[in-house]
Amino acid sequence: MNAHAQFTHMEDGTAEDWRIIAQDFSQYAAQLPDRILTHLKLLDGDFGGFPVDRLTHSLQTATRAYRDGKDEEYVVCALLHDIGDTLGSYNHPDIAAAMLKPFVSAENHWMVEKHGIFQGYYFFHHLGMDRHLREQFKDHPQYQATIEFCARYDAAAFDPQAETLPLEFFEPMLRRVFAQPKQSIYKAAMEQNHS
Repeated sequence: MNAHAQFTHMEDGTAEDWRIIAQDFSQYAAQLPDRILTHLKLLDGDFGGFPVDRLTHSLQTATRAYRDGKDEEYVVCALLHDIGDTLGSYNHPDIAAAMLKPFVSAENHWMVEKHGIFQGYYFFHHLGMDRHLREQFKDHPQYQATIEFCARYDAAAFDPQAETLPLEFFEPMLRRVFAQPKQSIYKAAMEQNHS
């Protein structure tokens, strides 16, 4: 049986309690890529009215970025940009961005976080919305890069006949990107635990 902390309120936790929790956290965190892959598979068969299902769209977005020579981190961001569709129907970019934030550059994080507003350029006007909402960010350093992400990879990835590399192709990249956080409030504690 696994050890458990003994407190009922965090203020009563001891160093031993937190050692137990930290050890369990490390094991659980190491399984994050598996949980992400499982969640990505929930997009399989979910069309939402689109010409391809959400998993195919994600795979095509990543395939296009990969074939264009983008680095692994960018390709993984392309793969996961819509993973929030299942739980964040009204804010899917925020879900993907929150997952990616500890593991990717600030630039790639911003791109994923804002892609929903930027992709709106292609359809907001059909829904009675302002297709130029992205213009509020025109002075941001990632403005043009996010336009490119949407134009070249996201908006163009709805073709049932397009090359779509399988999820297994991207799995090693995903595991490498999620192997170790670049930034996290827990990073120092994790490094101390491993030394």
